[in-house]
Amino acid sequence: MGIEASVRVSAPLLAVLGVATLSGCAETPHPPAQTPTTQYANGTHGPVGYDSHVPDFATRNFEPFNRQDAVAIALREWRMFGNPVADDDPEDRPDASSPALKPERIPGLWQRVGEYWWIGQDPYETEVSWTGKQDGNGQRFPAEHDGHYAWSAAFISYVMRIAGANDRFPYSPNHSTYINAAASGQATGLRAQDPKTYIPQLGDILCVGRGRSRSITFSMLPTSYGFPSHCGIVVAVNQNAPPFGHEISIVGGNVDDAVALTHVPTDAKGALADASGQFYDSRYPWLTVLQVLYDADREPDSGW
Repeated sequence: MGIEASVRVSAPLLAVLGVATLSGCAETPHPPAQTPTTQYANGTHGPVGYDSHVPDFATRNFEPFNRQDAVAIALREWRMFGNPVADDDPEDRPDASSPALKPERIPGLWQRVGEYWWIGQDPYETEVSWTGKQDGNGQRFPAEHDGHYAWSAAFISYVMRIAGANDRFPYSPNHSTYINAAASGQATGLRAQDPKTYIPQLGDILCVGRGRSRSITFSMLPTSYGFPSHCGIVVAVNQNAPPFGHEISIVGGNVDDAVALTHVPTDAKGALADASGQFYDSRYPWLTVLQVLYDADREPDSGW
């Protein structure tokens, strides 16, 4: 009876405390950000809204949007896939001998690819429910058809989303969406830079055309159409190590069906091309460097 009395007496007080607690939660200095709900290949986007798929720490920017976090997130994902290095010419790389050996289809990793889609893409995108081996209906697709479910742009979008870019990045299943958005000035957090003159910085995004689109050059941007391409996040600069000596490192998704690191040759200053515009890298005719406009270089008091 004493306990019941205590409950009856305390109920009004608890109600007051509950209201006070809710009021305290509502008084946040960082309201949830709005992001575009759909993206299109020509760089335009649909209406903006709140994306409930994105963690609160990223949406409300518990830390400033900074290059240290973007690099750390990309490297974390690389380690999760076993630290693969992909320095061979992409035209010379054999496919996995068995579908079961594709990292994107391995238990624990196909789900991670699904998170890149779920978090990196906007909620109304068709691809948002894909994984590393299933379509949006949960049906497993044949390994030989995985090119139809390429997730490299989803990976870049995921890293930018988790790092807190919010509406400053044009999240898309296609790299050309944010390449064109940056080149046309439609992306508030990106600037397209000429890879023959601009020196990549940590957290920038280095891009190249794929297939027949390898012939697209920086001067042709923006294009009026989407095109096959690939991008990686710069995770190390000013390196002097094998295999190229002076080099930078980029991390990209869906490289040999994994998150992989690639070394890119530079000169001693970090430039990708010489004074004549000839790239030091014979494997890739680099298309553009997307300069990411971070709010800070690092987290406050991070010791970096």
